Amino acid sequence: MTTPLPVRYSTDLEEIKPDEKQVIADLNETFDVILKRTAEDYGHAVRSVHAKSHGILEGTMTVENGLTPELAQGLFASPGSYKVYLRLSTNAGDILPDAISLPRGLAMKVVGVEGARIEGAEGETQDFVMVNGPVFQAPDAKKFHGNLKLLAKTTDRMEGTKKVLSSVLQGVNSALEAVGITSSAVQSLGGAPNIDPLGETYFSVTPFLYGDYVAKFRLKPVAHGLVELTGREIDTSIGDNAIRDTVQAEMRDTAGEWLFQVQLCRDLEKQPIEDPTVEWDEQDAPFITVAKVSVAPQDSWSDDNVRKVDEEMRFSVWTGLAAHRPLGNINRARKDTYQHSSQFRAGFNRCPIHEPQE
Repeated sequence: MTTPLPVRYSTDLEEIKPDEKQVIADLNETFDVILKRTAEDYGHAVRSVHAKSHGILEGTMTVENGLTPELAQGLFASPGSYKVYLRLSTNAGDILPDAISLPRGLAMKVVGVEGARIEGAEGETQDFVMVNGPVFQAPDAKKFHGNLKLLAKTTDRMEGTKKVLSSVLQGVNSALEAVGITSSAVQSLGGAPNIDPLGETYFSVTPFLYGDYVAKFRLKPVAHGLVELTGREIDTSIGDNAIRDTVQAEMRDTAGEWLFQVQLCRDLEKQPIEDPTVEWDEQDAPFITVAKVSVAPQDSWSDDNVRKVDEEMRFSVWTGLAAHRPLGNINRARKDTYQHSSQFRAGFNRCPIHEPQE
């Protein structure tokens, strides 16, 4: 069966909803509840989502040579190597004990990227923000705001209750997976399996401009030392930061390598732009490798990188090249909310957020 040609981007592929500005204002208001409550409790402002880090890694992205014209776009137009920073995290806006099991995140910042920028994007970096699942929990920003309001009500509250709920939901999730059902809603509420983040595959979930085309992204582990960790559960009863401690111990002698892959949109009905709850089936739109990301054994929780990356950097899908501009309602809502969160954090902590030069 012949794979269809990739869909070329045009402005009519996106559908701007009339209430988007109001929904974004509502999101910022709810994020403020999370940001202010956690800052007051900790005496230090943290991210409104993915507040807790499990590891910070430095590495290299190497763009493949000889890519076909539809793949040789934007950052990937020419072969080359770039420094990258990777931040492994959990998706809650408060810093919870690891026994409360939630989906994992991986944010990657590629440094020294030249080219026309997204309007307002500072520096010469390209950010990729991913999670360990192929779909988003809500079809649009308005529905996501409904979920966020529920999370805001329990932010930094009732940790014991959250632990019990997480344990119950992990059992529910396991039962669903046993009969072939995956529930992103159950996982987002604390039912995600407590697995090692180093063995996970991460997805952009939402679509992006890919030069002349439209694509989603994936980061897939291929190094033996990472692959053998895939699906391995971590005993979080040993401490509140068991995941961070496990990653730190593993990275002391693990060389990591991931494939950075692109999934080009080839059928707008099967691969919609505006609904990230729909998984783009690999049979219809295969993932293709355009680069490799490698990291040497290192201290994944060094004081220097915690300060440099966790405190002084922000990760945003709107930081990068115009050739990789975010697409769709969820991504449009992320622009102002990401900026709002980082400005609050910088102001409260009196620590400027900036893009790295190296």
